[in-house]
Parts: sequence; C-alpha cells; structure tokens
Amino acid sequence: MSVPFPESTSNPLMTRDDEHAGRAVSVRKQIGIVDDHPAVVIGVTSVINTHPSLFVSGAGATLTELLRQSTQYDLVLLDLTLGDGSTPTTNVRSLVSRGIPVLVYTSGDQPQLIREAVRAGAMGMVRKSEFPQRIVAAIIEVLRGQVAATPDWAAAIDADDEFVSASLTDRETQVLALYASGETAERVARQLFISRETVLDHIRRIRAKYAAIDRAAPSKLDLYHRAVEDGVLPREH
Repeated sequence: MSVPFPESTSNPLMTRDDEHAGRAVSVRKQIGIVDDHPAVVIGVTSVINTHPSLFVSGAGATLTELLRQSTQYDLVLLDLTLGDGSTPTTNVRSLVSRGIPVLVYTSGDQPQLIREAVRAGAMGMVRKSEFPQRIVAAIIEVLRGQVAATPDWAAAIDADDEFVSASLTDRETQVLALYASGETAERVARQLFISRETVLDHIRRIRAKYAAIDRAAPSKLDLYHRAVEDGVLPREH
C-alpha cells in the first residue's frame, strides 16, 4: 500500500525529558502507521501532519511492509487486527525490541487484543473514532515516555490479573534503582552493559506497570517515590 505523505514544517516539540528537564527539543518526530485500510491511513496521516513537529514517514498494511521502508521511527501507531493474521504480541514485541514505542490504534471492541498488546509492551491506545486533537495528544504522551491511558485501556488492564499483579523483573528493578536515584539513562546503560535504548524501554515498561495499578509515575521524581515506596531505594531520614 503506497500512501503519499504531505510535507510538514519542523518546529520544536516541547517535551519534558527526565534527564534534561525543561529543555526544548527541536526535532521532527517520525511516525509509522500499520493499518490495512488505506482510507484510515490517509485520514490519520492528515491529522498527525497538522502538528508542526510530527510527521508520518511510513505506512504499511503489515508490520513487515512498514519496516521494509525504514526502521527509524520514533513511534508506531499499530492496528491490532491485520489481514496477514499477525498477532499483537508478535508485532508489538518486534517494534519494542527495536526501541520503537507502540501506540495501539483500534476500534477498542476487542479487549483481549488490547490486553495482549499491553503484555507485549504497548504504551497506550487511542480509538480510531477519537477527535483529531486527542489522537495527537496520545502520540505526544507516548513520545514523552508516558502511558496514553483511556477508559478502554484501563478496563482491559483491570481484567488482566496477570499483568496488574506482576512485580518488576530483576532487570527492571536494577534500572529503576539506578535511574530513580539520579543516574542518567546513559550512565545506567554503561553500568548494566546494555544500550541506552534498552534502558529507556525498561523505563517505559516500568511506567506502564505502575500506571496499570493506579500508581502513575510520569516524571523521574514520581519514579523515585515509587522506588522508595516499594523498597527499591531506602527512605531518607
């Protein structure tokens, strides 16, 4: 499926990076779309490209088709039901393993697929029926490392006892302890002998887990408080 993408001008996308708080990052964020309905792709591309710092740089009817064009995406909007029969688990994990955050873009009528995407590492969802500004807002939330939660997302997670009750993995605990204590992602990566992208992926996953149990941690300070509350870091006296 080939879709023409209109040009977009580059303006600063104001983000709050936990390591460089308050700094404006001037960058055109590259968005990919996986959806096998051409009309949907054209419509959401127009919506995204209205934001001066977002640009749809690729689209495909399957994830394979999208990645054949490029693997340099800052975020991918992923439909959960595709004609090639691929599963949310396979698609989300493939993207997450490349350090690409995933925002589920769906009708929301199949909560079991949403739960599957959550377990695989998706960072939130947005309905295809949402207003344009909400779609853009959800994309920006995920780009900032936050969870784009909706009532459908929360309901799907609440019904997934395995996810909600899951504690942090040993690696996630290590990352949280270092990052929440004040280390940058680069220094955490060096100490654990992993890449910065892997560290950031762990942080996104940690935040998703806390958000799923109503203990959201959108900022680095919030992560510090969660780490203290859960005994990962000692309390200050």
